[in-house]
Amino acid sequence: MKKLAILGSTGSIGSSALEIIAAQADKFQVLALTGHRNISLLEAQIRRFKPRLAAVPEEKAAVRLQKALQGEDTEILWGVEGLKACAVVSEVEMVVSAIVGSAGLLPTMAAMDAGKDIALANKETLVVAGSLVMDKIKEKNIRLFPVDSEHSAIFQSLQGHRKCDVRRLILTASGGPFLDRSLAQLKDVTPKNALAHPNWQMGKKISIDSATMMNKGLEVIEARWLFDLPAEKIDVHIHPQSVVHSMVEYVDGAVIAQLGVPDMKTPIAYALSYPERICLDIPPLDLCSLEKLTFSVPDQKRFECLALAYEALRRGGTSPAVLNAANEVAVESFLSGAIRFSEIAAIVRNTLRSSDSQPADSLDAVLEADRLGRETARQLVKSLAAEVV
Repeated sequence: MKKLAILGSTGSIGSSALEIIAAQADKFQVLALTGHRNISLLEAQIRRFKPRLAAVPEEKAAVRLQKALQGEDTEILWGVEGLKACAVVSEVEMVVSAIVGSAGLLPTMAAMDAGKDIALANKETLVVAGSLVMDKIKEKNIRLFPVDSEHSAIFQSLQGHRKCDVRRLILTASGGPFLDRSLAQLKDVTPKNALAHPNWQMGKKISIDSATMMNKGLEVIEARWLFDLPAEKIDVHIHPQSVVHSMVEYVDGAVIAQLGVPDMKTPIAYALSYPERICLDIPPLDLCSLEKLTFSVPDQKRFECLALAYEALRRGGTSPAVLNAANEVAVESFLSGAIRFSEIAAIVRNTLRSSDSQPADSLDAVLEADRLGRETARQLVKSLAAEVV
């Protein structure tokens, strides 16, 4: 029985992981859970899975949860130290890293320091500190399994093949809810519009990132570290049907792809059980019912956030950390109504290009880049708000 910690258990990935675990109770045991704002859901998860530890970001939420769970044996912790404690429980073999944003970096690094295998759904960990993470993986001789559907597809398509034979990776992207809208039409987009993804049920932040295609840009950076390939060998194709989850092209012209219905349980289960495959209650892919599968190259002028991610990756060092920090501030500002959808890319662009890339050779260096990126982005948001007034 594999013992697990789920970081970000109340989000879409964490909740799906727990559904899989509940259906495979003879295979998995949950020893630690962490949640964010949805305290009532975390309470229900604790009652069901009875972990040894649970953690939330704030002390008030921890006190509230502790009172609600009187009689339960779960210890409730809070703050970054609480998250890290959940990540390093001694008996835990694998940590599912599903906390949204750069907040997942420190507990994920703590888990790796403790020698835990990682099922990584928190792409920002590799975006912000890719070289540090991969060095730690080698140092600790642990395994990192991708949970993103695209990276899982590539991971599966590489099985049985030599990396030296890879010509390029092809990440597929749905194009989000605004694929057919012009730049002019994007100015009046509301958060409700942007959150309505055509194919996937996701959290708010990743849904906005999908609409701007920043999500795909972050995945390009993540793929660079996961598969040790340069930006020039990582392409993106828009594939609105979300059936082909990604592909690997080899030097002899062969293209190996992984296909399936758009359901995150498949890559989650593969990461949890590798090399086994778990029988899931997911409808089979009916290829005969598909009218067509289409692919196109994204317009990087229209999807500027994708171009900015490539720019940050090529600049290297702390630039990806700055990019991610600016994007998190911009997305939060859009969701709160402080800026327009069309201004997200401008915030990221101006923050990235006003920063000097420094060597990303320590955790302190990337955290400082993250801090400065947020500070600059917030000033830019304030400037835009002042212009409106």
